[in-house]
Amino acid sequence: MGFEYQEGELYCDGLKIKTIADEVQTPFYLYSSEILISTYESYKKAFSKIDTLICYATKANSNLAILNTLAKKGSGIDVVSGGELFKALKAGFPPEKIVFNGNGKTRQELEYALENDLLMINVDSINELFVLNQIASEKTKKAKIAIRVNPDVNPITHHYIATGLAKSKFGVNIHEVKDIYLQASKLENVEIKGIHCHVGSQIIQTNLYGEVLQKVIKLAEELHEIGIIIEYINLGGGLGIRYHDEDVPTIEHLSEIILPYIINTNYKLILEPGRSIVGEAGILVTKINYIKKGFHKYFVIVDAAMNDLIRPAFYKSYHRILPVVEYNMENEGLIADIVGPICEDGDFFARERLLPKPEEGDLLAILDTGAYGFAMSSNYNMRPRIAEVMVSNGKYYIIRQRESYEDLVNKEIIPEGLS
Repeated sequence: MGFEYQEGELYCDGLKIKTIADEVQTPFYLYSSEILISTYESYKKAFSKIDTLICYATKANSNLAILNTLAKKGSGIDVVSGGELFKALKAGFPPEKIVFNGNGKTRQELEYALENDLLMINVDSINELFVLNQIASEKTKKAKIAIRVNPDVNPITHHYIATGLAKSKFGVNIHEVKDIYLQASKLENVEIKGIHCHVGSQIIQTNLYGEVLQKVIKLAEELHEIGIIIEYINLGGGLGIRYHDEDVPTIEHLSEIILPYIINTNYKLILEPGRSIVGEAGILVTKINYIKKGFHKYFVIVDAAMNDLIRPAFYKSYHRILPVVEYNMENEGLIADIVGPICEDGDFFARERLLPKPEEGDLLAILDTGAYGFAMSSNYNMRPRIAEVMVSNGKYYIIRQRESYEDLVNKEIIPEGLS
C-alpha cells in the first residue's frame, strides 16, 4: 500500500496519517514497512540468478527498527563506522553478512571489526592495510579483506556524492592497485576475499555499472594470473530514486545491466543499496504554523526545519510536498517558500512551490525522506531531534522517541572551579 490518498486523506499502509499526527505530534518521520520490505525483496528477486548478498547501506537510515526489519528478511549490511557496526550487530545482523567500508577507519574501529569476524573489511589504502595486518597479528587473527578500487568514472550525480572520480578521497587508483594486492598477498595476517568499488549515490545512469564491472573483472582476471583469487566483487553505489521528474531505472533494469558480466563467472556479487531501499519508504510530517507575506513572496512556516531534513539546503534537492488532507482543488493556490524556524535563510524545504490553499494548522507530508533524512539530522539551534514512527501490520509504532530539552544537555558538564 505505502503512501496513498483515500477519500481525500493521506494514508500510510492503511493507517490515516492525520490520526497518527494527532497522537504523536509533529514533526515526525513516518516509515512504511511495506515499501521497505517490498523494495528489499525486489532486489533479492532481481539478482536471484547469481550468488548475491544485498548489503543495505546503513548510512541511509540507521534506525534499529529499520535495520532489524531488514535483518529478519536475510539482508546483509554495509557499515562505515564503529557506531554503525555496533548498531548492525545490535539489530541482529550476523557478522558474516557485515561489510566494513570507509576511508578513515581508526585503530579502535579496526580492532572492533576483527573481534567480530566480519565477512570483509574494505581496505581503503596501503597504509590502512599495514595497520590492519599489524592489529590482526597482535590478536592472532586473519583479517578478511577487499581493497577498495577507485575506478575513475563519472556517475553524473551531485559532486558531493560522486565517490568514484579520480579526484575523490576514496579508494586506490585502479592502475596502481595490483601492486597493493601483491603486497597484501604476502602478509601473514591478511586473507584476500574480494574487490570493492563504489561509484556514488543517486545513480540513474545504469550503464555506468557495466563500465565499472568491465574494469573490475579485468582486474580480477589479472590478479588470477598472478595467483590471487578473488571470491567477491563488491559493487557499491546506490541506485537513484525519483524525487521530482527524474527518469529513474528500475531494480530489474539494474540487474539486466549487471548480470551478463557476472553470471558466467565464479564471482559472488555484493551490492550496497541504501537510498533505493529506504528512501521512498519514509516521509516527514510537519504542521504549518504561520503563513506570512513578505516583500515579494509568501512564506509557509512549518514546525520542521533544516536540522530535521538538511537535503534541500545542503544539496539543493527537490522533495515533493503534499497536504495530508487534500484541499478542494477549485480553491486558489498559493506560491510560497516552505521554510522552517531556524535562524538561517537556507532553512527551507521548497522555493516558490505551489500549494493548493494552505492554512495555518494544516499538515504537510515531505515525500521520499526515508534516506538521509533523520540520518543527517542535528540539534542545530538547540532543537530536539524529532520522533520516528513506523507502520507495520496495521499498527504504528514509535521507533525513536522525540528528544526533550533535558536530552540536549545531559552530556554537558560545567566543571567546578571554571572561571
